[in-house]
Amino acid sequence: MIPLLVLIGSFILLLVARRLNEDLTTDKAGRIAFGVMLLFTGTSHFYLTKGMVMSMPPFFPAKEALVYFTGVLEIAFALAFMVAKNKPLVAKLLILFLVAVFPANIYAALNNIDMENADHSGPGPAYLFFRAPLQLLFISWVYYFGIQRPRQTHYRGRLKLVPRHDGRVEVVTGGEKPVEQQRYWD
Repeated sequence: MIPLLVLIGSFILLLVARRLNEDLTTDKAGRIAFGVMLLFTGTSHFYLTKGMVMSMPPFFPAKEALVYFTGVLEIAFALAFMVAKNKPLVAKLLILFLVAVFPANIYAALNNIDMENADHSGPGPAYLFFRAPLQLLFISWVYYFGIQRPRQTHYRGRLKLVPRHDGRVEVVTGGEKPVEQQRYWD
């Protein structure tokens, strides 16, 4: 629940901050908010280690090392998702990571693991009714802000339609170069 609050809260704050900084697009706000959430969850691997070790199935070797490794990986994904040049690649790898770690959440729920207290007082299988949709939201968020949105053309400020002699219209923003061309009949 806390990661969801961190994600939504930081996204809202970034959208408000967008009014002060024109370079901060909705895309960047979405990626930064998810990065902040990953920084939050990634660092938790270092102070909730015992509970996270308990959430891993018994057949995993070197559980504590895996918990630390996945924490470092989440922090690396957070930074890469916020600043990497090839955001679609980072997003695809991040989606694979989110799918790969979900079985640990299932195991923890089925075994009533409470990661904060490192005991078996967790909410149990009912937690999956929240956690599974949450994981789908995280995957969808990464897809939307990392893969889908960067393909679209975004505009800031006023748009100006400039007719051309060949039947096309140039769409320009604030006197800049044309950012998109389309025919009148498109």
